[in-house]
Amino acid sequence: MAKGLTRERIVDAALAVLDEGGIDAVTLRTVAARLDVRAPALYWHVPNKQHLLDEMGTEIQRRVQAVLAEVPADTAWTEALRTYAGILRTEYLAHRDGARTFSGTRLTDPDVLRAQEPWLGRWTGAGLTLRDAMDAAELVTSYVVGFTIEEQERAQSEASDPERYSIAARDAAVGPDAPLVAEAGHARGDANARFARQLDLLLAGLAARFG
Repeated sequence: MAKGLTRERIVDAALAVLDEGGIDAVTLRTVAARLDVRAPALYWHVPNKQHLLDEMGTEIQRRVQAVLAEVPADTAWTEALRTYAGILRTEYLAHRDGARTFSGTRLTDPDVLRAQEPWLGRWTGAGLTLRDAMDAAELVTSYVVGFTIEEQERAQSEASDPERYSIAARDAAVGPDAPLVAEAGHARGDANARFARQLDLLLAGLAARFG
């Protein structure tokens, strides 16, 4: 094991590589090069790329949990989920290809898993079944992942082609015979406002379903 090489340093280096080159740039070799070591030196901590991605995803969840720990214990479960959704999206957006990279990763730190215990306890204490609590959390997570993947992919495409999503070009292509379709293009609005609006719909549905 290379002297001074820790899991934390490896993850930090991997996140830096991700931010510079995207998910395809993240390999054990590129991370090792950033740390000025050879790839085999990483194997003690991360035996393969999937394990490295798991460690990166765990770090993101660790950061999310740190912010959630500050949420008052008497916060309604729907509002706690709203806060969670906002924090998760922020963490994903902080890294290139963040949502695509971190979704589906396995949590490797038992402490990050155990940090969910108080939340599940509060929500089941508020009347939700454990299954309902998990379904609600997973639905919100899926919404954040899907929304943010689309958001990041569009941003990257637009960076290379500023006119790719031109509303004026869309209006011209649609023509005058489909006014509602044309209006729908203008109604999308700001990504932050759209995220909040759609999250409101999702949480209202969950509240109506689970009470």
